[in-house]
Amino acid sequence: MSEPLIDIVPVSGHLGAARWQAVAPRGAVAGVASLRPIIPVGPSTPELTVYVDPAWRRRGIGSRLLAAVRAQVAEPRLVADVVPGSPGEAFCQRHGFRHARSRRHHLLTYCDVHRAWLGELVDAEHAGYRLTHWTGDLPDAPRVEELLRSPSRPGNALLTAVDADGDLAAYAVAVVGVLPETRAQQWGPAVLSGHRGRRLGRWVNAALIQRLSEVHPHVTGIETATAEGDRHLQDLGFRLVRRTHLYVSRST
Repeated sequence: MSEPLIDIVPVSGHLGAARWQAVAPRGAVAGVASLRPIIPVGPSTPELTVYVDPAWRRRGIGSRLLAAVRAQVAEPRLVADVVPGSPGEAFCQRHGFRHARSRRHHLLTYCDVHRAWLGELVDAEHAGYRLTHWTGDLPDAPRVEELLRSPSRPGNALLTAVDADGDLAAYAVAVVGVLPETRAQQWGPAVLSGHRGRRLGRWVNAALIQRLSEVHPHVTGIETATAEGDRHLQDLGFRLVRRTHLYVSRST
């Protein structure tokens, strides 16, 4: 079957993600592409994911999906997280993406969490700082400060923040997938300049873990990613599950 018979069509996304499908005759999906913010609060470079079914590879479908993404988004820079030595890495290199850094992906399972110890971490006093929580569904590219000023409501996102005299000092975000998905995706913790060196990252992360289990008791684990060499998650019980390479497209 010739490549031009494949149609690239946009489809509805989830959690702010834009999606495209490469659709073959009779409705078979030959490949998909998606675009989502790396950190789902505030402006960020969107993360690209492209997958082509092995039976449809080497027909230019991945390139057409990438072209469709670039034609419909204003952001000139994209990032892609790929397994070293995989077809995804070769795809990035072939399309002019440059290797930016390596990442470590971690998983925390609640069955391995010592709840009493976690509670001690959360309850520990940090003079001049206090914890704040927000729950709901994330609007498009919100700022953390805006979310904290809005009322909490039912939703699949949880934001835990630390403030000092009303100013944001640190935060972490978790987003829960659609049921029956039992894993949440975590971004952060992020500690703002001027507040580092006070162990706020571990504090806000511990509070997020504790609060997430209360708001979404069906969640059994949390996945997150950090830069290579960052070890703070091990203190909280996260374990390394894989390594990837982060590629960044060159601005056009």
